[in-house]
Amino acid sequence: MKMIRLLLLIFCITAFNSNAQEIADHTAGLRLGDSDGFGAEISYQHLVSRTNRIEVNLGFRDSRAYDAVKLAGLYQWVLPIDQGFNWYYGFGGGLGSVDFIPFPNGEDNDGLFVFAAGDIGIEYDFDFPLLLSLDFRPEFGVIGYKGFSDNFDFDIALGIRYQF
Repeated sequence: MKMIRLLLLIFCITAFNSNAQEIADHTAGLRLGDSDGFGAEISYQHLVSRTNRIEVNLGFRDSRAYDAVKLAGLYQWVLPIDQGFNWYYGFGGGLGSVDFIPFPNGEDNDGLFVFAAGDIGIEYDFDFPLLLSLDFRPEFGVIGYKGFSDNFDFDIALGIRYQF
């Protein structure tokens, strides 16, 4: 009987201490980085359910070789690790437009591109309304990537977002 009481007490203490962390209803900020230097992305996250959210990013790039704009959308699952730390994973895709500087031979690969993407990352939720994240987003070209990212891109970035 004492063993049952002890187990019941341990279960109750564990249940009260292991409540899930809250995910912000909305976050907005910047996602900085990328393996090919795509540049900064304006980022927005919207809570869908207690452990799921949608992320939308709009990125710009201006370089010597090309100018581009990219829109990405992802569905994510968020899981708590410990006291402010979460990890997340998801999938999605997007589209963009690229304008290459013409080659001397006149070859031009401008136009629209479409991609599919995965996402995995870790984030820290501060006590004040700031969320920092580091994520890895492999992107696979579906349509029109010729000459832009060879149909595959390792996208690694640091996210800095305000929660509201």
